[in-house]
Amino acid sequence: MSRKCQLTGKKANNAYAVSHSHRRTKKLQQVNLQWKRVWWPEGNRWVKLRLSTKAIKTLQKKGLQAMAASAGINLNQF
Repeated sequence: MSRKCQLTGKKANNAYAVSHSHRRTKKLQQVNLQWKRVWWPEGNRWVKLRLSTKAIKTLQKKGLQAMAASAGINLNQF
């Protein structure tokens, strides 16, 4: 499984690590992913997803069904 948020699609970002002498080396900024069990009221069960912390905050505001519909995800597969 790739390191990608299942609801928002967030993934790693390419960047530079800049030293004090301004020497640049490539680095990878990984997304902060967490395994999260979320209650899905419409399906009346728990769903285990790999989410970014930003997605967890948005999930509390919008709800699981709305976010899954906007991402085009079928929650019955999880």
